[in-house]
Amino acid sequence: MKISSNLLLDDITHQLEQYIAEAEALKALPLTHLNWRATETAWSVLECLEHLSLYADFYVPEIKKSIANTTHRQPAAVFTAGWLGNYFAKSMLPKEKLNKMKTFKDKNPLGSQLGYHTIDRFIALHRQLLQLVQAAQKVDINKTKTGISITKLLRLKLGDTFRFVVNHVYRHMVQAKKALAAQKA
Repeated sequence: MKISSNLLLDDITHQLEQYIAEAEALKALPLTHLNWRATETAWSVLECLEHLSLYADFYVPEIKKSIANTTHRQPAAVFTAGWLGNYFAKSMLPKEKLNKMKTFKDKNPLGSQLGYHTIDRFIALHRQLLQLVQAAQKVDINKTKTGISITKLLRLKLGDTFRFVVNHVYRHMVQAKKALAAQKA
């Protein structure tokens, strides 16, 4: 995949702004709706948001550190996805029937005590990600690398990391919307 670096970062910005707005709108719903689960093992809306925040707890400081420490300060006009980064980013996109993935125990919010503070935490972390996308416009998102949450042995291009993160958010926002819709059915 090849795309203008500016176009990619603009698209990621737009997506993050949309997810923040969607999270803001959830504050109008009662907690009983936000904590409702279709089954014992299905996540509620708030569990979806908490899961995303648990990942953002890793990626926000990791991306911030990568941008601060990069020596590649000349932005590239074109972003070219790496094969591994492209694989990870695409793997996060939901299929028509949500493809289940096992989550790491420390990232599984099932059964957590969650409230409106969960929405605020999600919004705050994703606003920080928005700021990092803006900061990334001043570096080469091909050559600046970030660690990933599953292993310290692999590093992805910053552009791929952003793609992975926004696709992960998209996946779980779809899941949260399905949890809301299932209550009305």
